[in-house]
Amino acid sequence: MSSEESHATADLLSGLHEAILRRERVALATVVAVQGASPAQPGFKLLVRADGSWAGNVGGGALEQRVRADALAAIKSGQARLAHYRLTEDGPDALGMLCGGEVSVFIEPYGTQPTLLIVGGGHLGRPLAELAQIVGYEVQVVDVRPERADRPPFDAGEITDSTYVVLITEDHVTDEATLRQALGTPAPYIGMIGSLRKTGIVLDHLRADGFKAEDLARVRAPIGLELGGRQPAEIALAILAEIECVRHGGSGSPRSLSSACIGQETA
Repeated sequence: MSSEESHATADLLSGLHEAILRRERVALATVVAVQGASPAQPGFKLLVRADGSWAGNVGGGALEQRVRADALAAIKSGQARLAHYRLTEDGPDALGMLCGGEVSVFIEPYGTQPTLLIVGGGHLGRPLAELAQIVGYEVQVVDVRPERADRPPFDAGEITDSTYVVLITEDHVTDEATLRQALGTPAPYIGMIGSLRKTGIVLDHLRADGFKAEDLARVRAPIGLELGGRQPAEIALAILAEIECVRHGGSGSPRSLSSACIGQETA
């Protein structure tokens, strides 16, 4: 590796380090294998940010365009992958190029840890925070009582498309006010505690104030899956289970149809 290439790599890795410190979502793509003719060489690196900007290179052209697209997909999914590309016009993984070679690129996302924003740090918020940390969420708790919170008041501007919002305060007025702000964010999950009557009244208020049906359809209320438990920790588990379903695209249905799973006695 030339001195110029070494400096470029050092700058790129420094950019990755800074992005991690800022908790920005990025992906590092590294060429790990090359066969035949290719503009890429092993060790070439590309740093791709969630906004689509990038630094470095993996050979340019159609190859680099595809790597950037796959890196953005990795940022969204949070899953690393080994991608294979054929620099040919036809065939599996073909990029419509004439070089004829093959390139393997390892794409690793960073900063994709999901955030669980809990609005209400009371008897449900505590066990929910503990469970979510075990699963791997960065947990943030907001509460009007400072001793039950770990961050400043609710700020909708900090919510991203990897922030899951749970409204479980002890005051329906606070829940409604916070919900109005949360619906203006890209949060993939917004859940609100309460009975069918309470949540229905809150949604009616928003509907009367001009919130669209598609906005209200985003709200999981009453919150959580119906697991049957009624203790705080059991309700917290039901809430987290629903969030995990949304996050991973699950159905929440049993994976087994055995009698033990569905609560029926065997004949």
